[in-house]
Amino acid sequence: MTDLVHESPAYRLELSPDGLTATLSSPRGVYWAALRPLAALDTVAGFDETYEVLPPRRDGSTFTIERRSSIWESASVSLQCGEDAVEIRFAVRGHGELTDVNLLGYRSLLPRGKSNGFMPSGSAFRTLFSPNPSDPRVLRPASESCVLGVSGDGEPGRGHWLFTPAPLYLALSPEAVAIPAAAPWLDLAVVAPVDELDFVQLVYESRDGGFSLRLEYEGKTQVAGVFEAPMLLLTPGARDPYAGLRRHRDDLVARGAAPAPRPRDQPAWWREPIFCGWGAQCRIAESGNGIAADHATQANYDQFLDLLEQEGVVPGIVVLDDKWQADYGTNAPDTDKWPDLRAWIGARHKRGQKVLLWWKAWDAQGLASEVCIRNPAGDPVGLDPSNPAAREVLRASVQAMLSPEGLDADGLKVDFTARTPTGRALTRYGESWGIALLHELLATVYAAAKKAKPDALVMTHTPHPAFVDVTDMIRLNDMVAGAPSVVPQMRHRAAVVRAACPELLIDTDDWRIPSLREWREYVEAKPELGIPSLYYADGIDATGEHFEPEDYAALRRTWAEWRAS
Repeated sequence: MTDLVHESPAYRLELSPDGLTATLSSPRGVYWAALRPLAALDTVAGFDETYEVLPPRRDGSTFTIERRSSIWESASVSLQCGEDAVEIRFAVRGHGELTDVNLLGYRSLLPRGKSNGFMPSGSAFRTLFSPNPSDPRVLRPASESCVLGVSGDGEPGRGHWLFTPAPLYLALSPEAVAIPAAAPWLDLAVVAPVDELDFVQLVYESRDGGFSLRLEYEGKTQVAGVFEAPMLLLTPGARDPYAGLRRHRDDLVARGAAPAPRPRDQPAWWREPIFCGWGAQCRIAESGNGIAADHATQANYDQFLDLLEQEGVVPGIVVLDDKWQADYGTNAPDTDKWPDLRAWIGARHKRGQKVLLWWKAWDAQGLASEVCIRNPAGDPVGLDPSNPAAREVLRASVQAMLSPEGLDADGLKVDFTARTPTGRALTRYGESWGIALLHELLATVYAAAKKAKPDALVMTHTPHPAFVDVTDMIRLNDMVAGAPSVVPQMRHRAAVVRAACPELLIDTDDWRIPSLREWREYVEAKPELGIPSLYYADGIDATGEHFEPEDYAALRRTWAEWRAS
């Protein structure tokens, strides 16, 4: 039995003789989890079901378990036990198109009284930390599921879109804690280079006192020979999840899955306070005047900025939000709204201000279907960055927006990365999918932006460490109502960004603030979190409340504090 036990100062791992369970405990033997080390790598052709498991083998600190699968020629898992962490690697050999890859859970067809069906890992964990905000909570019960990936929206059950992607990292504690305080935490992270993240999302699935992980490949990854799923890294001992996230970044760097943090050349103007007109546009729409996108006009933005300037509130960066352009795909100005956008940007430059253009990722409006990902009817679902022709279209669009010969804007606010195409029946040109495909899209945009204007600022909401090479600033994104204050959720988001991507600047966002009281509270907190961002000119949209003189005074004071910091 001792051959199946590994003990270290950080944990104790014991495999069962049949290889079906790996019990993970504290060094003193306090039970944490009964891990199922096997996996189920399903394909378009069918489920991966296990009907025989060979006894575990040990080679030094590594355990290997082989199994017989209903669809793969061979399948195995290895658990490499280090002093501080356990690396779990899953491999299969054969042919097939991957759909769902289930880790720490398997499908059993085992005989002789063994349970059949899906077998998740058992767990004593009570608290779950996710770096992906979907509601106001920082922590949730471990009995709830959560999603990390690049798909989502505001529809019911799909609110996991605010960071797309967030770090592929979870933290679990056997204690019931209300905040990420000191407690026994176990980190559970996916470690792989970004070009191997060909799945749309990672799902932590809670099941009756247990859990498993599911990677959704959607039939887009072809296995021909040996396939290794992304490695899972289990690391106990972080004092809190943010410390665990910092260690996760180090783990990715050490394994070549993310660049090392290093100081960047950040022009001084990147740190200037930001005005984005989206909230003000929404305020107009709330009065019964169409939809917010109707109000991204030159006349309105002049009015917003003139009002603020009269109050002594002068942003260094102005963001033109949805929908300044005629078509989302081509990004040519809507001349009914902006008769001469280039001249308007030039006038802002003369006033010492920079202008960012809101850019909607993936949208194919105005593009030829040949450069798009398409559904079975041939309808475009999104631009296809794996297509060389689409990349040329994208480069030309960015060049037209940012170059001195074009509109001469100063950067992009990238939005809607959660609209990454998802669906088994979709067709695309290349091989990438999911998270990897989004990185391919943003890599094209980022390189084109820097070519058009070397100091262009690219802002995203993608705080996965492997995405630091395609962004300069992380936007904390929209607030979620339902708590007495928005400050804790925004402080949590900023802490995630600082832990995972410390080299990036933070845009604190400002929408949709639930009340004037909460807006006032957040104005005071913004300078501790990142660059102050203002979305309103004379009041907020959610309640219709107007700003008072003391509100503009608070903006002047906090912006001055930020500029002096």
